[in-house]
Amino acid sequence: MRERLTNWAGNVVFGTDRVHRPESLAELREVVAGADRLRVLGSGHSFNRLADTDGALISLAGLPRTVEIAADRGAVRVDGGIRYGELAGVLAAEGLALHNMASLPHISVAGAVATATHGSGVRHGNLATAVSGLEILRADGSIAVLDRAHPDFAGAVAGLGALGVVVALTLDVVPAFELRQYVYENLPGNALDDHLDEILSAGYSVSLFTRWTGEDIDQVWLKRAEPLAGDLFGARPADGPRHPVPGMPAENCTEQGGVSGPWHARLPHFRMEFTPSSGEELQSEWHVPRAAGRAALAAVAGLRERVAAVLQVCEIRTIAADDLWLSPNHDRDSLALHFTWIADTEAVLPVVADLEAVLGPLGARPHWGKIFTAEPSGLRAAYPRFADFAALVARFDPKGVFRNPWLDGLLG
Repeated sequence: MRERLTNWAGNVVFGTDRVHRPESLAELREVVAGADRLRVLGSGHSFNRLADTDGALISLAGLPRTVEIAADRGAVRVDGGIRYGELAGVLAAEGLALHNMASLPHISVAGAVATATHGSGVRHGNLATAVSGLEILRADGSIAVLDRAHPDFAGAVAGLGALGVVVALTLDVVPAFELRQYVYENLPGNALDDHLDEILSAGYSVSLFTRWTGEDIDQVWLKRAEPLAGDLFGARPADGPRHPVPGMPAENCTEQGGVSGPWHARLPHFRMEFTPSSGEELQSEWHVPRAAGRAALAAVAGLRERVAAVLQVCEIRTIAADDLWLSPNHDRDSLALHFTWIADTEAVLPVVADLEAVLGPLGARPHWGKIFTAEPSGLRAAYPRFADFAALVARFDPKGVFRNPWLDGLLG
């Protein structure tokens, strides 16, 4: 099938018109066997050329859906094309849950895992930390099966699609739970200075939203099981539903106002039944050690006018440490600063470079699927196990079938 594809935001036109959409594992093997260069296309929510290729693209969306719950109900095995919203509905019906979800439930599980995408919570690891098993179709047609006891596992989970096609994943699950979602407005800047850790720890998941137009935080989205009443460190409860971006319709957001509801209808910011079209936005995100959180916020505040001029909204959240080699949260609890920019690459890139200049000395690591300008050498230096990852890629894919120019530059 020949078509010209872009990513979700439309800022990347993929460098191929060859797109394969296999409907079975046998068809997938056939495509892989005949490929010189191949990249797997997830849900298109990468904002750089990580998923691009000078060969062919392959989508796993047409594979049969697989949701196999383990006998002990502590894990679920899923196919490589499933999306979080699809999986969440099945798990909820079985009285089970994932420990974390991203803002959008529409993204693919394998794609989010491959880039160590995250939800929020001081006690919760990113989405990739739920993975207990991987099944990877290699270029030679073999399937590598890895679990947490395998020496390659921690390098393969957040693998950037460089090892092969993830045809199945096994994820940890927990008993289903309910949460309430509260939105507070106008958190005073001095409250953030004095109580940052307390605010970020006030719920199962906490997100702060700001446009960097002043010292106050515009909104605090707090998700927790226990009810809350009154102000939050000087922030007032919103008097109705809100969207993170001021002026946008709130009906697409998950229910607020402290109404208790199932985990999968509270952890994401947006409803599954709302399917986002091509977004008029660009995105960047940097993870810094939580210990450097206040310094990072001060550094961004120093660029307030530059940032605000091209910003729609900035989300601030936390993620717990993990041991995955290419996770931005490798070996450290993190504070993440996520920037949703206007859809103007030429105007945004200089501001991205300015932010990298002030956040880099604090140990910032960019989200692999967002916009950044850091040199590959700097990225390699930011990850203690990067050399091990490069060696793992060389072993798994010696002919470079699953690489692309972006990865060639990163791996060196």
